[in-house]
Amino acid sequence: MPWLVCGEKVLSSVEIAERCADRQRGLLGRASIDGAMLLRPANSVHTLGMRFAIDVAHLDKELKVLRVTSMPPWRLGRPVRGARAVVEAESGSFERWGLAVGDELEVR
Repeated sequence: MPWLVCGEKVLSSVEIAERCADRQRGLLGRASIDGAMLLRPANSVHTLGMRFAIDVAHLDKELKVLRVTSMPPWRLGRPVRGARAVVEAESGSFERWGLAVGDELEVR
């Protein structure tokens, strides 16, 4: 299982959705997620049909965090200029991890 890392700190396990069908499905139909999901390419997400609120980090092509937000269920997210990937996790995860704009992430 790959890990989402910031510097030398392991934030969580991460599922990677790079195929179109995997990105479209995302977290739909789940009651929760352990860890995070990386969607790429992506510059926006939605929570239509989701059962729980999520934290969303928009990343550039080097996986640098451009924007961090939380989204309740049944919302449409706006595209973020320069975003090439998105990380989703259960709401409150980013605060626990200390994830912020400007952080540089890595998948190991």
